[in-house]
Amino acid sequence: MNALTFDADTWISAGESGLGDAIALRRAIHADPELGLDLPRTTAKVKAALAGLPLEIREGPSTSGVVAILRGPANGRTVLLRGDMDALPLTEETGLGFTSLNPGAMHACGHDTHVAMLAGAARALCERRDRLAGSVMFMFQPGEEGWHGARFMLEDGLLDPLPDAAFALHISPNMPAGVFAGRTGPLLAASDTLRIKVIGAGGHASMPQDALDPIPVLCEIVTAIQVFITRRVSVMEPAVVTIANIEAGTTSNVIPEYGRLLGTIRTLSERTRATVHAGVRQVAENIAAAHGARAEVEIDHGFPVTVCDGRVTDLAARTARALFGEDAWMTMHHPMMGAEDFSYVLQKTPGAMVFLGAAPEGGDYRTCCALHSNRMVLREEMMARGIAMHCAIAEAALSGDLEL
Repeated sequence: MNALTFDADTWISAGESGLGDAIALRRAIHADPELGLDLPRTTAKVKAALAGLPLEIREGPSTSGVVAILRGPANGRTVLLRGDMDALPLTEETGLGFTSLNPGAMHACGHDTHVAMLAGAARALCERRDRLAGSVMFMFQPGEEGWHGARFMLEDGLLDPLPDAAFALHISPNMPAGVFAGRTGPLLAASDTLRIKVIGAGGHASMPQDALDPIPVLCEIVTAIQVFITRRVSVMEPAVVTIANIEAGTTSNVIPEYGRLLGTIRTLSERTRATVHAGVRQVAENIAAAHGARAEVEIDHGFPVTVCDGRVTDLAARTARALFGEDAWMTMHHPMMGAEDFSYVLQKTPGAMVFLGAAPEGGDYRTCCALHSNRMVLREEMMARGIAMHCAIAEAALSGDLEL
């Protein structure tokens, strides 16, 4: 394998020198989290961080997302770097000095660090613009946590013409600090929302024979779905169906007329996704019918499978090792069943998402609070590595180290 064209020391130094600003930006965003597609205060912080840089700014009508474009001296390829901006609907309990000031909103998935690393990379690449044999698109994206922000930005034309390659970093407290990890092929699952309503007939709790109780039917459906997954879906094609909410009734002596189930479906291929959708619908409707009840099944399509291109993943591995040594890269042996709307970008252009370990200092990455926990904390110093990685992989991809 040929050596990469970039100078590792240049980007390591850029990451280290940009760490202070990255920490300040991360903490400002962390203390003021916003949810969904419209993040005016977060977007304002991003624009302030990019102010004065030689960037072309694009914005669209559907979200408060920003695409900033740096054009190098040569009109070559274009590479996209992405950072998501939105928070989660949680009340923070970390005790940090920059804890969320907004009850019911918290950066529990590391998006605050993603923004800070991307802004740091933008500044570092702008300062070394003469090294770039093409253009870099910095995609600051809202609405990742279930809001399809990447799809909206694509539909708004903010990424047109499409880049030649795309790259995203996702920080993780459950990996050794400073280690990058990724894999070729499916990295994260498709995620769909399942809603089932079972309609029976209400009545007095002491006389169930004169009613049609939906609650036992709901319980039977929950169990039958798990049997369906284990007996009808191949173990070589992973699928997870979790019923996370059951709701029925109002008091102890009334049989309700109906009850509801709410859950999630996770799959790693479109074929398995279709199989599970059809099977869950069949199980619910027929079990309900067997009891004389009726089931209404709704499945909302969420994010598609996040599929990483082997060429970009290989470049990420080579880049991590060139920057920080052989131990800085870990190839993941299997996908994770979480989901990501960067998948929409990867449907359009070759790319990869890579995890960056940021286990808190003094903690055990195997047991510390995970992403989406309201007690999740990260080791901020690892953002220096993230900045360096963004910069180095951008230069490498534009310089021809990525075969497309």
